This record gives sequence, C-alpha cells and structure tokens, in this order.
Amino acid sequence: MIAVWMLTWKELIRKKVTLITLLLTVLFWIAFYFIASSAGRGAGDTDYALSSFYSLVDRFRGSAILLWVGFFFGSFATGFLAIFSSVAAVSGEAEHGVLQSVFARPIPRTRWYMGRWFGFVTFCLTYALILFVSIIAIVYQATGVHPDWTKMGQAILLFISPVLLLVTLTMLASCWLAPLGNGVAMVMLFGMGWLGTMLDRVIEAGMFASDEADKTSHTMEIVSGLIRLLIPTDALQQRMLSEMFMVKELGDEFSSRDTLGYFSIVNPPSNAFLYYTAVYFLIFFVAGLYAIRRKDF
Repeated sequence: MIAVWMLTWKELIRKKVTLITLLLTVLFWIAFYFIASSAGRGAGDTDYALSSFYSLVDRFRGSAILLWVGFFFGSFATGFLAIFSSVAAVSGEAEHGVLQSVFARPIPRTRWYMGRWFGFVTFCLTYALILFVSIIAIVYQATGVHPDWTKMGQAILLFISPVLLLVTLTMLASCWLAPLGNGVAMVMLFGMGWLGTMLDRVIEAGMFASDEADKTSHTMEIVSGLIRLLIPTDALQQRMLSEMFMVKELGDEFSSRDTLGYFSIVNPPSNAFLYYTAVYFLIFFVAGLYAIRRKDF
C-alpha cells in the first residue's frame, strides 16, 4: 500500500493539473498580497483607527472580508485539485491496462485502492494546509488582525475536510465513469454545494416580498437542506468561517450579511451535521472499497 501511495505522489507531481494549480496559486498570492496591503494601509492611515470599540470592530470587519475572499479561492482551488487529481484513479488506469497488470500480482484490490486514496488525500491536504497558512499570514502581515488562535485547530480540520469527501466521491465514481464524465459530474456536484449556500443567502436577504414569500422561502429552505445533505462541502466551509470569527460570540455587533454581502456566513451547520458528514464519508469510503472488489476490469 505504501508503494502505491508513493507512486501516486510521483504521478501527481508530474501531472499538468498540479502545475496549473501552482501557477494559479502564485498569481492569487501576488494579487491577494497587494489587495491586503492596500487595505492594511487604509486602516492604518485612519486617525481614529484604534480610538473606539466600533473602530476596532470596523478593522475586524475589514480583515474578515479579506479572509473571506482568500478562503473563497481556497475552497475553489482545493476542491478542483481534489477532483481533477483523482478523476482517473480507477477508470483511467483500467483504460491504459495498468490495473490488469497490477491485479495480476498478489496485492489485494482494497490495499491498492487505499494506497491510491491516501496518495491523493495527503497530496491535496498538503496543498490545502499551505494555502490555509498563507492566507492567514498575508492578512495578518497586512492588517495586524488575526482570528482567534484557539480556533485554528477546528478551522483547519473543517477547511481540509471537503478534500476527504471529494477524493472519496471521485474515486468511487471513477469505478464506473470515464475520466471526462467523472470530472463533469463531480464539478457539477461540487458547484451544487455553492448553490445551496446561495439559496440560503436569498432566503436570509428576504428578496421575496409577495404574498407567497413565506411559501417560496420554505421551499427554497427545503431544497437548500437537501443539497447540503447531498454534498456537504460548502456547508463545512460556512462552519469553518463561523468558528474562526466566533460569529455566535460577537452577536449583533457583527452582521456578516450586511457587511460582507456575497461572502457572508449563512446558516452554519450544527454539530449534528458534522456527525452526519463523518457517517457520509465512511459510507462512501466503504462503498469504494466494496466497488473495487466487485468490479470486473
């Protein structure tokens, strides 16, 4: 299993998707640094920047906006890397005849599958951790404001958890779908998670003023809840941001919807939802192990 793990890393390092991801990440770091530096100078030039509690809250809001922008890109980048790195994990190997030669040797299919899974996950988690730390560091260097350090452990776990889900789902789907079809399906599923959060923002903003507003909002709330159950990735992102900025503790002093607009926190999931996500992950991971054993290549 460890040999398959290492071979997966070597394969990913040579892939073009890794090179493209790194190039886009460097461009993001450059743009994000200049944006954060500009925002930091604007806050520092204000005479009353630290003169009152409300000024401190305004500065906190400014850094929060920067972090929301950074982690919006972070969720996008880590999600797409997780999908496109593992999109051909099984079907692609079968098409090139690799699986036939591998499975002819005395290596259990489940161990081969787990080796591939660990390779994809550890590679994507390494990238996600580097991206997470870099976003925090850039905002802290530019504004001098940082999230509560005691919440960092929870925030990191919530930030990287979508990687586990997406790699697991992509590898499972790869047992039946060709790489192209698998990639299209997983991108659409990943985007559906964003759609659920957008529906929650529409509900919270109260955009429906007709007599049927309550009924429409109720229907959208049901659809949003079903989407979150189907693909929990963006819901985990909302919980991560909620934990990082202690939204519950700040209460009315910080209205993310009024201040941050599109990047606001909307309906962060409860602890029960996190337990559901853990069960969700285990079911699909075990399903992948079962599928690789039963699949005829």
